[in-house]
Amino acid sequence: MLAWLFQLLLRSLIGTSPRRHFRLAESYREPSPNRYKPKWVKQRTLADLAKRLNVSIETLQSHKPTYAQLSIPKKSGGTRMLHVPDAATKRLQRALLRRVLGPAKSHDAAMGYERGRSMVDHAKRHADRAVVIGIDLQNFFPSTRAAWVRDYFIAAGWDKEAAKLLTHLTTHENALPQGAPTSPKLSNLVNHLMDARLTGLARHFGARYTRYADDIIFSLPTDDSLLVKSLVNLAMQVIANCDYRPHWKKKLFIRRSHQRQQIAGLVVNNGPPRLSRETKRWLRAVRHRLANGKQATLTPSQLAGWDAFEHMVENT
Repeated sequence: MLAWLFQLLLRSLIGTSPRRHFRLAESYREPSPNRYKPKWVKQRTLADLAKRLNVSIETLQSHKPTYAQLSIPKKSGGTRMLHVPDAATKRLQRALLRRVLGPAKSHDAAMGYERGRSMVDHAKRHADRAVVIGIDLQNFFPSTRAAWVRDYFIAAGWDKEAAKLLTHLTTHENALPQGAPTSPKLSNLVNHLMDARLTGLARHFGARYTRYADDIIFSLPTDDSLLVKSLVNLAMQVIANCDYRPHWKKKLFIRRSHQRQQIAGLVVNNGPPRLSRETKRWLRAVRHRLANGKQATLTPSQLAGWDAFEHMVENT
């Protein structure tokens, strides 16, 4: 009798049976940690790569990328270290992005750096949800290893010699250089399996999942504290199995519908994604100051970027 009353009390507090929580958590099985399981395809060679880029094989083999180190401030404080390629390397990487990487398909959950997808789409998937969970990955680009890039190129059908050269042209210091044109797209391609695993995990819990670079978001239609805890713990396990490190305390958030749910700077409570009232007031003040010839926190060109972003948010 006491046990039955305890179960009834728990059900009334969290809205579901705790047994369901344990069944969901225990029935989930993490797939094999192998990053790629390439199918047999006709391998492409250095000659194919040179032809696609309209350069000679000798030019590709003799190219030696160099990078300049640049430190820029983060919005959240601190600095971000960029490795910017030299002009010739940047031109070559842009050609690779257009003719080699561009046509390759990333996972549907990858919202960043993909044609036809944006941070507004990233936020829209989680609008009007009972719970929104945000997980941030530490040192995302530096943690994405050159070996994964090489494995991706081999899985995509390039032979070992071509894959080795492609990796040489797109990585720096054994990782993806933040600042190279090819790094954002490659970060999506090499993490296709992680996105697939996290999508499967979300589906198992009746949740939604998207990722914008290092910003991972889940959302649930109902607020169940036990399920939220299990989902977070299992997501952390998947991320660790993919050799990334999440921020456990600093940037992990769990927000309910009575709190402000904000994704990529956009509020997603009670309607479609939108700029916060504070941001709108700030933009109005900036426009007023610039219109009156006064100094503002944004330059005219920066304000134009914000105007374009606001238009995109309101018309997506």
